[in-house]
Amino acid sequence: MDSLDLQVLQQARDWRAQGRAAWLVTVIETWGSAPRPPGALLAMRDDGLVAGSVSGGCVEDDLIDRVRHGERVARPSLITYGVTKEEAARFGLPCGGNLRLVQEPLADTGWVDDILERTARHELVARTLDLETGAVAIEPAARGEAFQFDGKRLRALFGPRWRLLIVGAGQLSRAVAQMALTLDFEVICCDPREEYHLSWDIPDTSFSKAMPDDLVVELQLDPHSAVVAVTHDPKLDDMVLLEALKSPAFYVGALGSRGNTAKRKERLALFDLSPAEIGRLHGPIGLDLGGKSPAEIAVSIVAEIVAVKNGVALVQKKEGSAVADAPGVCARG
Repeated sequence: MDSLDLQVLQQARDWRAQGRAAWLVTVIETWGSAPRPPGALLAMRDDGLVAGSVSGGCVEDDLIDRVRHGERVARPSLITYGVTKEEAARFGLPCGGNLRLVQEPLADTGWVDDILERTARHELVARTLDLETGAVAIEPAARGEAFQFDGKRLRALFGPRWRLLIVGAGQLSRAVAQMALTLDFEVICCDPREEYHLSWDIPDTSFSKAMPDDLVVELQLDPHSAVVAVTHDPKLDDMVLLEALKSPAFYVGALGSRGNTAKRKERLALFDLSPAEIGRLHGPIGLDLGGKSPAEIAVSIVAEIVAVKNGVALVQKKEGSAVADAPGVCARG
């Protein structure tokens, strides 16, 4: 699932805490060129204020207009847009796209608190809504599951926020952190070197002076985690890689030339890493965008992380680079 959906739930809960009525709208089925996937979530307040998106276009405007004209859905109900070619054009669904939604009132927010608390602990959970009764159940989910709707119940996944661990607190790390924050990553920087950690001042990030390998163990990296090692210090970078490459993190990369990457792999092979684990390393880190400045290199690094997260082939790599042969991660699961 998209971690932004967690922000939608939090906003809806806050509206209810303020005494406002609120509704949730979930995409359950799409056909053609509907712009948002099943499971996409929108929250709507009684005055038409919204958070999130189900289409990015006129569908939101129509839902707002319904609320502002007094429509108050008291139980889960289905809404379909774009049945005809004319409706598809009106609601911004090109090529005859269709969009089917479930709209429900948010009465009890206890289940929202449950989801937010469990995902904050980096758990993956599923929410089941019974359309006939409005009952909601929260239960653990497994990796690889997808959004489900059988006509009577919908089952949506809510996973932890994407997380990025940056090892090294230099200028490049600052640029990577700022870009990752705009993509809604939780960002943690780790650097035990005093001359670096004293100058780290990126808002909304966490900083650790622990040894990188110890921090990796403490964080218990999961498939929503990425690691980039950019200290230019082989001792620190290799230490974090020894632990990160054994973890379920979806991306592990290290700064360095192709020659240095080959030497790093030789060093890693001297420890308790299997060839498959060493093969997970991305190096030289980042896509080949021809960048020279720290900001341009940061773009290439973050772009590669996003591509791996979304399961996109890394075709924009320098010839001879180490490209991890691992399955892509679905951004909604």
